[in-house]
Order: sequence, then C-alpha cells, then structure tokens
Amino acid sequence: MPMSSGSNHRWGVILAGGDGERLRRLTRFIAGDDRPKQFCPLLEGGRTLLEGTRNRINSAVAADRTFYVLTRNHQPFFGPELADVPDSRLIIQPSNRGTLAAILCGLARIFQVDPDAVIAFFPSDHHYSREEVLVQGINAGFAAAEAVCGSVVLVGAKALSPETGYGYIEPGAQLPAGNGKLRRVEKFWEKPAPDLAEDLLKQGCLWNTFVMLGRARTFLSLIENAVPALYRAFEPMLSTPASRAILEEIYNQIPAADFSKLVLANGPGQMAVLDLGDLGWSDLGDPQRVIATLSAHGIPSPWRQLWLREMGIAPVAG
Repeated sequence: MPMSSGSNHRWGVILAGGDGERLRRLTRFIAGDDRPKQFCPLLEGGRTLLEGTRNRINSAVAADRTFYVLTRNHQPFFGPELADVPDSRLIIQPSNRGTLAAILCGLARIFQVDPDAVIAFFPSDHHYSREEVLVQGINAGFAAAEAVCGSVVLVGAKALSPETGYGYIEPGAQLPAGNGKLRRVEKFWEKPAPDLAEDLLKQGCLWNTFVMLGRARTFLSLIENAVPALYRAFEPMLSTPASRAILEEIYNQIPAADFSKLVLANGPGQMAVLDLGDLGWSDLGDPQRVIATLSAHGIPSPWRQLWLREMGIAPVAG
C-alpha cells in the first residue's frame, strides 16, 4: 500500500470487531438480527455508530490512512456499510479475541507500511455530543504523541457522575506539550466499586474514552513488555503481510485479552492523558446508558418509546 503523496506519519485505526453482547437484546429489537451495536442505527439520523465514528474523525485522519479492524462473522453487517473502503484497509480477524489482539492487528499492518507511524485508535461504538472538541483534541493528541517520545496519549473526559462501568484515569504532573491539558498518568482504575467511584469523582479523575494516540514503536514496546507471549505471536506480521491462513494460525493459539487490563494498567508511567473536559461522552455499553444518552442530548429516536413499552417502563416525553 503506497504512502499518500504529501502526507505525514499520522494514521488512524477504527476498532469495530466487538460483539456487543451487553447490548444484544436492544440491537436485536431495533434491527431484527444479531448485529453488534457498531453496525446498528442507535442514534440520530438513522446512522450506525460506525458511520458516526467515520464522520467524526475524517477531518483529523485522512480516509486513505484509516484502517478498520473487523471480525469475519460480522461480514454481512460491515460489508455493505464499508463497500466504499478498499479491501487493503480492512483488517478482518478470524474471530474476536478482545481489544489487545485487535490493536496488535492494526499496529502490525501500519508498521509494515510506515515504521515511523503515529497512530490514533478509535472505538467505533461511542457517542460524543461535542464532536468538535474531540476533533481538536485528536489533532492536539497527535502533536503531543509526536513531541512526547515514548509515551502513549489517552483522551480523557471530565467525569460527571460516579459511573461504575467506566475506566478512570488519575492525572499527575503537567507536561509541557498539549497547551496545559496534557498530564502524566498516575494510575488507572477500571470499573471501580460505587464508593471508590465517588472518591475518584471528587479527586478530579477523568473518564478513559479509550481514544489513544502514540508512535507505533511505542505501542509495540509497551505490548512486548506487558504480554511478551502475545507479542511474539503477532511478530511475523510486523514484516510480512498476513494471509488469512497466518491470521487463522495466530488466532487459534491466543486467548482473548483486554488492552486496558494487561497493557495500560501495567505501565502508567509511560502514559499521558489529554484532558478535554466535558465531551458529552458515553460508551453506550448497556441499554440504560443508550436511553440516558438519548434523553440527555435530546436525540430523537423512532424506537425508544417502543423499547420502553417492551421493557414495561412508562414512556417518557421526547
């Protein structure tokens, strides 16, 4: 895959391989099939969450420098939606092995093309009501990742409530890049108990949006140090394009693995967080959070009232 003319080393990876099991009952109600939530028209305008993600980042990452990590059995759902994307930018996993394997797939594919790449990773199933602030943050995050060598930059959102289903970031000392918004990471807290979530909120900890930016070499080094066996399984992909057979062999031997638990939590000293304040962010992880997001931002939905009746909940205005 040739480098784009006149371009720099900035790349994007949209992570769209999850199964969305916690939202399955709702997505089945809306779409009539078992599609994961990223391929379901959950929010405004009948757009899928993946379409929203693509539109959101296209002013910060060039389309011809954006890859998609997908899972093979979701082909009926992503095939029509990504028909305009060349096959060379679709990374299709044989099965879902969690976020760590998906991130390694994206890293390996881009590293083959550009060893000096600076890569942004984006979940495909989140919502932001202040998208313009996120886009500005992505550009600032790229600049920070280029300036602060050896660090991965995470996008943090202001915590607005003691949410126990999110990850939290405890920010530390301010760093010179990032216009005063970039800080070292002191500690990660993954899905804390209610009392701890209250304390983290009071301390000014940030929600972890899982949008991450960093040099490909930095990501790879962090993964190699944290999970060397998994890194070695993917190592052949760093120099040779992976055939379907090679991917099958790799995925048959690796366990499911979570990037946050195994990599982020293992090396907070090599992480920085960019505090973007209130982004109106939600990861839409369960039906209650989806309904709350619709209500909080006044997003019209053709299915919301029907779903509430299905659940035996009194319909609400709007």
